[in-house]
Amino acid sequence: MSIFGTIVSKIFGKAKPAETLPAEPIAPAPAEASAGAPVSTALADVDVAAVMDQLAAANPQKLDWRRSIVDLMKLLDVDSSLEHRKQLAGELKYGGDTNDSASMNLWLHKQLMTALAANGGKLPADLAS
Repeated sequence: MSIFGTIVSKIFGKAKPAETLPAEPIAPAPAEASAGAPVSTALADVDVAAVMDQLAAANPQKLDWRRSIVDLMKLLDVDSSLEHRKQLAGELKYGGDTNDSASMNLWLHKQLMTALAANGGKLPADLAS
């Protein structure tokens, strides 16, 4: 399973019973695809912020999933190593320099939020834009 698929499955799995998990979540559409059209309804009616806030509250570390892709991945128990973030960047069609991890991380977080929203996940306005 892709890293994006793993992230979607973990968020979806926290919000719904395991038996309702989609077999393979659909990756986000490339940036040049239709702006408002959702790719999938795999996350329909899932309040992503509520799921992530619950995980953050239960975690002994102070992790800022709203701003950090690394913290978001840690909360979901997804390998947040640079190599895995580079792989996620490839899945999400990052066009920048993957050796510039700061820029890549900012882009990854924003793109992941956009992809979750495009797949039907509910996000606060400050994260969905």
